Amino acid sequence: MVEASFTSGERELVINNRQIRYSGIFSVNELFDAINDALQEKGYTLREKKSEETVTESGKNYFLELRPYKSLSAYAELLIKIKINLNNVTDSIQEHEDSKRKFQKGDISIAIDSWVITDYEHRWMMKPFTWFMKAFVNKYVYRFSFEAAFPGILAGDTAHLCGSIRGLLASYRRKDKTYMFEKDVRERAKEEMIEEADRRKNQPENDNNSKVDV
Repeated sequence: MVEASFTSGERELVINNRQIRYSGIFSVNELFDAINDALQEKGYTLREKKSEETVTESGKNYFLELRPYKSLSAYAELLIKIKINLNNVTDSIQEHEDSKRKFQKGDISIAIDSWVITDYEHRWMMKPFTWFMKAFVNKYVYRFSFEAAFPGILAGDTAHLCGSIRGLLASYRRKDKTYMFEKDVRERAKEEMIEEADRRKNQPENDNNSKVDV
């Protein structure tokens, strides 16, 4: 694979700030493995841009920025920028399938941008004005058939990555004994309202407990 890593050229933003948010139990190692596996399945070279770790009273905070890329030719590459924030992370022991397992618990926020990057200047050894006209025509007038496929490829790769992350996070919901799905919360609230209505209905009218001081 040719590593382009262009310092100049045309950048086209295909996916802008795709967000994934989650709160609950998870495994840090499994999360990063899922991200790496999804990217490698699509032919990306992994690249870490920045990482930070801080410790607070409420837990550990992690920040990681990844810049994986896939070179399509010597003059074109796909770049995915992934920003991962893990906040208030603590250890949590959960019972699962008759055994206890150690997880992390906290808040996850992931933001994803995806770019198509092309370097026409070096491809045709163009003068600046000629390169500008080629980039303009390709973007606004006519896109060559090979290059026209780039945004679709990138969008599909990003969807694969997001699907892998969301699938993993959804699997933790089934393991978290303290989590109630939204529909379960609504059902429980409905049951409590019915119970309260029945209690009031069966309560004697002269019951002093039915009086409310204002």
